[in-house]
Amino acid sequence: MTEYRNFINGQFVLSESKETVPNVNPANLNDVIAEVRLSTRDEAKAAIEAAQAAFEGWRSTPAPARGRIVAKAAQLMDAAREELAALLTREEGKTLGESRGELARSINVVEFCAAEGRRQNGETIASELPNNFAYTIKQPHGVVACITPWNFPVAIPVWKIAPALVAGNTVVFKPATLTPGTASRIVELFNEAGLPPGVLNMVIGSGSVVGDEITNHPYVRAISFTGSNEVGLKMYEQAARRGIKVQSEMGGKNPVVILEDADMDLAVESTVQGAFGSTGQRCTATSRAIVVNEVADEFVKRLVARTEKLIIGDGSDSKTNVGPAVDKHQFETVLKYLNIGREDGAEMVFGGRASEPQGVKLAGIKRLDDPALQHGYYLEPTVFDRVTPDMRIAQEEIFGPVLSVMRARDFDEALHWANNVQFGLSSSIFSNDPNRIFRFIDKIETGMTHVNSATTGGEAHIPFGGIKGSGLGEREQGSTALDFYQELKVVYMDYTGQKRTTNIY
Repeated sequence: MTEYRNFINGQFVLSESKETVPNVNPANLNDVIAEVRLSTRDEAKAAIEAAQAAFEGWRSTPAPARGRIVAKAAQLMDAAREELAALLTREEGKTLGESRGELARSINVVEFCAAEGRRQNGETIASELPNNFAYTIKQPHGVVACITPWNFPVAIPVWKIAPALVAGNTVVFKPATLTPGTASRIVELFNEAGLPPGVLNMVIGSGSVVGDEITNHPYVRAISFTGSNEVGLKMYEQAARRGIKVQSEMGGKNPVVILEDADMDLAVESTVQGAFGSTGQRCTATSRAIVVNEVADEFVKRLVARTEKLIIGDGSDSKTNVGPAVDKHQFETVLKYLNIGREDGAEMVFGGRASEPQGVKLAGIKRLDDPALQHGYYLEPTVFDRVTPDMRIAQEEIFGPVLSVMRARDFDEALHWANNVQFGLSSSIFSNDPNRIFRFIDKIETGMTHVNSATTGGEAHIPFGGIKGSGLGEREQGSTALDFYQELKVVYMDYTGQKRTTNIY
């Protein structure tokens, strides 16, 4: 059986830890991909020390040369696109089409960041003093930690690693333990592109050991994290004690608002894609559909009819629309919320069934009939209707294929409910009324919003991120991709050659 290795100082090295977890295909629990050793604190230290030792050489490498290496990594990813997509589907569970889409986005991100090596610009600023030249330059922090989740195991790592490297930092990468194979292949490709030893390091392990060491080690000068609110806020608190920079992308409870003048076919199709694509396991997934009463019955009727057509199954099958939950923990989390929704009084109008693989008990949940689904963590896409703002399924992130339909009196109430959560990542509105569309854009409390399209999606050259409980620190990707990974230095060049008789300070 394969054993994944850490990557430290330019070499793949097997962890000495005896603590292991299996890497299992969530679509077929009999398919054990590999054994994962959970690295020790000393191994995390070794990776950090390797990154620290490599920093001066890497920061001295001209930014365009750093960009060329990152561009080469994008070319290698493109050549390995199908291999990576198949591995991603087997390891994480999403459909092969979704994996290919993630790879396309990832390659675009790396290409964009590589080009930023030739755009490391500062600005010149007019001084109030004569014979004084003021300008700015950008410099790297040093060792940067990139801590990533399992749900986009190619895209999220590369949209952190690529800008960090182009900016001149060295990197310690801690991937999710559920997707170590994908992470290892990405690191291989960056290494093959020509990175010097120690510039990129990877340590596979738990958050309580490896993550804690990374957060508290004095050599680590910045941390970019994507994951849960609980972990993100705890890490932010720890890092704040050391006065280092943190970029934290966390959860979402993303609303789609549907008004009476909406294109109903478009609204239904986009909502289904947003809610059930990637099995609902993405931070931008559509979690709430807030529909004005006038069209609510029609919307729910069409929504259920469209959801019924989705095919559940192994993501490697081209006919599959909805793959499995990633692991037992996430599977049981969604099961818990299905029961919570019913107990709180929401009306389950479709779905609510699940497979029953070995080791799982479906307390209060109906079993999916298909025998082919009993060896994986499969959940039927579920629609709750008549959900009220005080219900837990309207407030808490579920991270699964569950959609809550909320019925609002009018636009103002729909907007109020859309904002009435702790999160603020993404949103969308379906309407043809420019007045209300622009009011929505002005008032919605999310970092990203879409008009007449799903809450999901983004482009490599456009910033990504949320507000409120969804995000802390600078935005990722696009024109802001390198902002977090650099410090701005202001330079005053006095060329009078003598003591000044006036001082503006």
